[in-house]
Amino acid sequence: MTSIIAFLFVLGVLIFVHELGHFLMARRIGVRVLTFSLGFGPKLLSFRRGDTEYCVSAVPLGGYVKMAGENPEDTRTGAPDEFLSKGKWQRFQVLVMGPLMNVLLAFVVMSAVLYRGAQLPLYEQQPVVIGTFAENSVAERAGLKVGDRIVSIDDKVVDTWEDFSMAIVSKANRQVSIGYVRGDQTGSLTLVPAGQGKFEIGDIGVQPMIHPMVAAINPGQPAEEGGLQQGDVIVTANGESNIRYDRLLAAIKAHKDQPLPVAVKRNGQTVDLTLKPRQIGNQVMIGAQITPLETHTVEPGPVEAMKLSVAKNWEWTKLIVQTLVGLFTRETSVKQLMGPVAIADLSGSAAQAGWIPLFTLMAMISLNLGLLNLMPIPVLDGGHIFILALEGLARRDFSMRVKEKMLLAGFVLLLMLMVTVIYNDLMRIQWIEKLVPWR
Repeated sequence: MTSIIAFLFVLGVLIFVHELGHFLMARRIGVRVLTFSLGFGPKLLSFRRGDTEYCVSAVPLGGYVKMAGENPEDTRTGAPDEFLSKGKWQRFQVLVMGPLMNVLLAFVVMSAVLYRGAQLPLYEQQPVVIGTFAENSVAERAGLKVGDRIVSIDDKVVDTWEDFSMAIVSKANRQVSIGYVRGDQTGSLTLVPAGQGKFEIGDIGVQPMIHPMVAAINPGQPAEEGGLQQGDVIVTANGESNIRYDRLLAAIKAHKDQPLPVAVKRNGQTVDLTLKPRQIGNQVMIGAQITPLETHTVEPGPVEAMKLSVAKNWEWTKLIVQTLVGLFTRETSVKQLMGPVAIADLSGSAAQAGWIPLFTLMAMISLNLGLLNLMPIPVLDGGHIFILALEGLARRDFSMRVKEKMLLAGFVLLLMLMVTVIYNDLMRIQWIEKLVPWR
């Protein structure tokens, strides 16, 4: 139920903002709007104000703004408030404003999310130095070693773990060239990232060297008594260097009422401490809130939040373009395409995690929607803009027959895309996948 409510909320906001862009620009240039609808199909709720009927329709997978004289086959009077009576520049403004509103929404929502502040993983902005390998690591089998620094993927430079993640995510089951530095020597190798999870996310099984960090201390308990402080990074416990979060918890549980030597990083120095875990309630604890990895606090002001939003949306834009280009060059698996079922699943998971993940997801999907609608595929806004541009270059309007063929080609392409994403969505449902013999 949470997934359905979250999905309808996210999709409803995105569709409303998109269609509102078309509506406001149409009204601004003097085009008469006949219908503003959220959804398609039979109308569930409607009311009329002036010349416009506002309604909510039964199928929530889109919406539309119907304008007077919008299609050549409509009955037209040549009145100045009809869409096709306007010049190409004015029609372009109406068509482009829907996608631009989605891009603007992504910027505004991410600005609000970032302005609230966040705890971000520290390693994301650090060089891609391999700390550990995941089980059955593709990279380890290919010959990479702990301590190697990955510097490029398919000859594209990656400076940070965030760059690395953005570059590898769309490379599942595709041959990839990895450039690395080992000591004073450089090298390269070729491997095939595995597709992880139901969304086939590219992964080569490398992880940074991360350490647990103390987020908070409870007064009067073993952590405070042993000298542990908020912000300490635990690097060694019980003699185990570079200890990870799960191993630290196991060491704490195994040392009930016994000394547990630990070493922490504090202000650039290593400090040796001794803790003595004890029974607190039903568990053996030290009385500290510990996060699995080091984080840094981001608390930007309004201007800085907007700058960070621009940067984040630009990163997403590059990833979206990379994915789209990869689909045509066959470097990106079509299994990564998502439809309404997958979006509903993601929306539900994000909603359960809190409003910050939900609104971040909304911003990401809004940017996707805006950019995809600008693609030069007839039927989409970008397709209509493309036809307008061709007519402008030809200095004449195309005949209805030519436009119908363009729109038919666009419809077929869009239909193929819809079939693909729906198939992907269904194959992510385990009981349906088991019924398919070729899976």
